[in-house]
Amino acid sequence: MCGRYALTLPPQAVREFMGFLELPNFPPRYNIAPTQPIAVVRLSSGARSFTLMRWGLLPSWVKDPKDFPTLINARSEGAAAKPAFRAAMRRRRCLIPADGFYEWQKTHNGRKVPHLIRRPGGAPFAFAGLWESWMGADGSEIDTATIMTTAANDHLRPLHDRMPVIVMPDDFDRWLDATDRPADDVADLLRAAPEDYFEAFPISTRVNSVANDDADIQAPLAEPTTPPAEERKPQPKKAKGGDGGQMSLL
Repeated sequence: MCGRYALTLPPQAVREFMGFLELPNFPPRYNIAPTQPIAVVRLSSGARSFTLMRWGLLPSWVKDPKDFPTLINARSEGAAAKPAFRAAMRRRRCLIPADGFYEWQKTHNGRKVPHLIRRPGGAPFAFAGLWESWMGADGSEIDTATIMTTAANDHLRPLHDRMPVIVMPDDFDRWLDATDRPADDVADLLRAAPEDYFEAFPISTRVNSVANDDADIQAPLAEPTTPPAEERKPQPKKAKGGDGGQMSLL
């Protein structure tokens, strides 16, 4: 899944990568959290267009947002048939630019170590997204979006069994064009990224607090992360009178 992510590149760099017409001015964000405004690219009059939406999909048929869960992720498997996502899958697909996201790896002692996942060199990428417009009884309108997920590839599975769906640049128009390309025509895009697409490394637990939104939260930890419990090898028994045979956990 994806519950926090980052978009730190300058607006011009994001514009060049995503190919939208506007030149917005937005600050670097190192710790984007649910319900916050996020950058979204969708089709408008046949061209890619930049806009801001709330992260957490709110289907148009919801009566009271307070009684509805925050849908920050949409499982790609079966999304075209689920009431909360099927209309958006048919008509309102979008791209969500990013240059990093975070997952928490559970260690043998129960700690959860946050990891930054990014392209080598910090290059941008795009999540597959869905968006909806919700209108309240008072006429207020909210545009909201969600990030689609799929089963993680082998490289990221030790961190989490799910990962965001990444749309490659050559497929941007195909994903966005919900008018001429129904959901069945883009089902093949809902797959895990290639094994070598991302790198991951442990970072400070400062990322756990949404109040921390600075470059320091992405600094790599000096210590390696303990591997997940199911991947740890049995430790040799301590010999009597020995030094305990201590081993480093890598």
